[in-house]
Amino acid sequence: MERQNLSDLNGFLFEQLERLNDENMTQVELDKEVKRAKSINGTARNIIENAKTVLEASKVFDGGEIIDADVAKPKLLN
Repeated sequence: MERQNLSDLNGFLFEQLERLNDENMTQVELDKEVKRAKSINGTARNIIENAKTVLEASKVFDGGEIIDADVAKPKLLN
């Protein structure tokens, strides 16, 4: 699986916005695209929340806020 990043996510969201803005869609196509957009939005929200969590954890480890010196830095933060 290809690794993607937050910049890719930003691109996907703008592509979705462009699809939703297509004035030539029928109502059936628009309904389908709205359903798709809601799914994409929910997934994007989860990805963004996860990124926020990783950023906060990284700040804790990199800022020296860890009280227990035996706590290993999670692989995700390396």
